[in-house]
Amino acid sequence: MQNPKLKHLYDTWLEEATIEDMQEKMKSGELTSKELVLMYLYRISQYDHKGSELRSVLEINPEALHIAAALDAERKADGPRSPLHGIPVLLKDNIDTADKLHTSAGSKALADSYAIEDSEVALSLRIAGAVILGKTNMTEWANYMAYEMESGYSSRGGQTLNPYGPGIFNVGGSSSGSGAAIAANFAAVAVGTETSGSILNPACQNSLVGVKPTVGLISRRGIIPIAHSQDTAGPMARTVTDAAILLSALSGVDSADQATHANPLEHVDFTAFLEEGLTGKRIGIARDFYFSQAGEKKAKIADQAIEVLKTLGAEVVDVVIPSARLMWDWEVLKYEFKAGVNAYLKGLAPSAEVRTLADVIRFNDENPEEMLRYGQDVLNNSEATSGGLYEEEYIRSLEFNEYHAKENGIDFVLKDYGVDAILFPHEEGCDLSARAGYPSVCVPAGYTDEGEPVGITFAGTAWSEPVLIQIAFAYEQATRARKAPVLAAEKQTAD
Repeated sequence: MQNPKLKHLYDTWLEEATIEDMQEKMKSGELTSKELVLMYLYRISQYDHKGSELRSVLEINPEALHIAAALDAERKADGPRSPLHGIPVLLKDNIDTADKLHTSAGSKALADSYAIEDSEVALSLRIAGAVILGKTNMTEWANYMAYEMESGYSSRGGQTLNPYGPGIFNVGGSSSGSGAAIAANFAAVAVGTETSGSILNPACQNSLVGVKPTVGLISRRGIIPIAHSQDTAGPMARTVTDAAILLSALSGVDSADQATHANPLEHVDFTAFLEEGLTGKRIGIARDFYFSQAGEKKAKIADQAIEVLKTLGAEVVDVVIPSARLMWDWEVLKYEFKAGVNAYLKGLAPSAEVRTLADVIRFNDENPEEMLRYGQDVLNNSEATSGGLYEEEYIRSLEFNEYHAKENGIDFVLKDYGVDAILFPHEEGCDLSARAGYPSVCVPAGYTDEGEPVGITFAGTAWSEPVLIQIAFAYEQATRARKAPVLAAEKQTAD
């Protein structure tokens, strides 16, 4: 960097800087939002498409510096709007922004698509004074395209890599770019989306805090969907505090999203629940089935986390989830995807050539070398449904999920064992919470001997984000488990 002041901050301060750190320097006048954006842009230029070649950032907002400068002037005149004022944020490429950024779900079929209006997520960020820095790569169509698709791969962005072991460790999906980018310190925080594991898995794989909220806490409007019964956006951050700040800005009631009308946490500041100590908390350990599913290395780190929770005053008890070993199907997603994506594509600008799921499939078939590296069996299966959501198979699967994920799953455990939350190793259990539409918070817990990140996940019932954030924060403060990845100035390949 040419500016001596920025070079010093870049070399000594930027990596792992928190939102509070950034606000402190902007308040004192030591740093501006525009300068912060410049430092992040430089870091992206060094490590994302050269150096470690993470390919986590799909495109940069060409207006980012102008937005930051305007927010700097506003801060000087009127003070900051919120804790996110002037803070650079990255968005997953399935979240609409009404600006010069595309929204493509990672697909070249939508490579020229610009949203007509902001998603509620983007609008909330703008109102809070955040700088939308750019869009992150993702597993194409949020990993709802092909059965064997590699996590982090898209036809538009290529293969995203895990900064802790590029080409060695799985980056996780489908919010892969959001996970890798924030782990690599390319922005303060990012927004991912989840249908089943797509925030929690890449957060755990990249040593991040991930919040998968209750469906309805954050508006789904303007997000390319998979399944309306399970979809939600959520924060991905390096600390629980940063995740809580972002969650506070995103939560709200949206007249265009009926699910948000049940949100009892609309005006809650989630940073109010950042408390150390867990005296009086009872945490259920989902040891049966889930620890063996995680594997010996991840289970060992989870066991170490449990001992930490005990020292913090929590009472821990092994629990058995009645529905854990059921044979679950994916029929709800198959049926809801066609209905949801057709509705989304219909609302694109009149110039859009892709208007239906059938159009997407046709585009892929006509460009097989670019588009069908892993096939598109999942898209084809969804297209074969009516799109009307009246099939018996769909209704039966939806009701099955509702009962076994809630009454015979998470809610049963919370009530029968009298626990406040359930602990899972890594992101295990994410599918159960996803089918219930219930929240989960994951937090870094350590690393395997090979250096692969490992997390633990706390899950609860609907609208229990305050409890989960408190538990995750207390654990984080006691362990400080996260370590920044070491990025390569030159590309390195596995032997």
